[in-house]
Amino acid sequence: MDALKLIARIGDQQIAISADLVESVVEIDAITPVPLAAPHIAGLAALRSRVLTIIDTYAALEMGRSPRDGVLHAIVVTIDHHLYGLLVDEVVDVVEIPGDPDPLHAGLSRGWASAAMGIIEHDGQALLQVDPARIVAGPIAVAA
Repeated sequence: MDALKLIARIGDQQIAISADLVESVVEIDAITPVPLAAPHIAGLAALRSRVLTIIDTYAALEMGRSPRDGVLHAIVVTIDHHLYGLLVDEVVDVVEIPGDPDPLHAGLSRGWASAAMGIIEHDGQALLQVDPARIVAGPIAVAA
């Protein structure tokens, strides 16, 4: 597994995403809603003349709705040749954390359990390593 990880925060949970899956980290100025979109699709935004589908990570993880006050931070990933921006509360750092994630032993909520690949440790803290594709799939993937 790739050792370089992007660490971010969603709610009270710090997460890690393999840096090789991350295109960039951006601030989102405006999100245009999409009628009849799935509840975890916040809308569309422009990124360097390209369309970016914005994912409300709170909704995707069954935590309600992402706070929309202040600057919106998004982790940009490409999944099946489409650009997605995963809204996060904070981007913390990019660090090297060697090794594979440890299996999950604690009970997680259904949303987190669907996105988590395991636990990794950094600076004495346990981080959930998540798969961005599972977040993009949203809560429908869990119910299926």
